[in-house]
Amino acid sequence: MTQTRIYLPLTPSDVQALAERREVGPAPVAAYAVTRRLERSLPTADEEEWEYAALTEAVEAAEAAQGTMVAKRVVAAADVDPAWVEDDATRDGLGAVRVTSPVPLRLVVSLHVDETAGDQGMEDLLWYDVTELDEVLRIL
Repeated sequence: MTQTRIYLPLTPSDVQALAERREVGPAPVAAYAVTRRLERSLPTADEEEWEYAALTEAVEAAEAAQGTMVAKRVVAAADVDPAWVEDDATRDGLGAVRVTSPVPLRLVVSLHVDETAGDQGMEDLLWYDVTELDEVLRIL
């Protein structure tokens, strides 16, 4: 079955809720993915570059969600049913989508977390397998 990779910008409290409720929700869930708009904006890019662009938008959204709080940015990557994913032109970002179903923890594949609170840019993001959710909670 074909899956669509989505990137879910999360606050530290969202990560705690994911651990407790075992899902990101309720629906609709704001996320980022490779969309036709994003592909058209980078016509010479390949799938990996488009995925990186979608992840970058999600990281920026995670930072914006913090407001004035200085915390580590967190993005969860998940593989979901493509029927759940709709373009969302109401939000900024070429990869902005809405997910029409809560995203269960079993579909999350990884977590991307800043090494240090207040980091900016992408070079300091650490990668964690979803099985390391407890470790991510500990470092937040």
